[in-house]
Amino acid sequence: MSFRKETKFRLSESDQLRIKNDLILDGMKVLYPSRKINSTYFDTNDLSMFWDSEEGVLPRKKVRVRWYENDMQLTKEVKISSIEGRFKYTKKVKAEIFNSFIKRDFQDKDYGLLNPVILISYSREYYKYKGLRLTFDSDIDYRGLGIMNSLQSKDSERVLEIKTPFETGDDYILSKINHPTSRFSKYSRGLLKLQNLL
Repeated sequence: MSFRKETKFRLSESDQLRIKNDLILDGMKVLYPSRKINSTYFDTNDLSMFWDSEEGVLPRKKVRVRWYENDMQLTKEVKISSIEGRFKYTKKVKAEIFNSFIKRDFQDKDYGLLNPVILISYSREYYKYKGLRLTFDSDIDYRGLGIMNSLQSKDSERVLEIKTPFETGDDYILSKINHPTSRFSKYSRGLLKLQNLL
């Protein structure tokens, strides 16, 4: 198991254009083609994972099933935040198993029964820059599932995320990006927006 560090920057459209242009001029290169990402997040009936995230409880986790545009290869991802750092477990999921997840609750050993809560879709661009891996996410769309099935919202903001090995110094990361860091959980923002709380 390897821990990683995730540093996030909440951006407006103009912020994203400025930062991206500055970094490209300084040598940032495309790492992979851009693509649309879809993630269905699961939680308990009382949204225990959401509240643990909002309150900064450690350890905590998020459970989602992710797939990419024009590719129905599904992956179940469990993201764990602990005192030691963050890490992620992934497992391929067959479409029929995913469909059964959507239709009924399934069990998590820490949180108990989980059910689908929200579908989040967005466009992601991938870059590499001076030993860093950067992603720019935009066109973020939230659609409620289950008891919030009729709700939908778009996010006017974007996010830059830098993923590095845990031992990478914060000073090094912040020396490369001229913008304040910020918390940006799509799952939390999505639920708050669907409930008109953000």
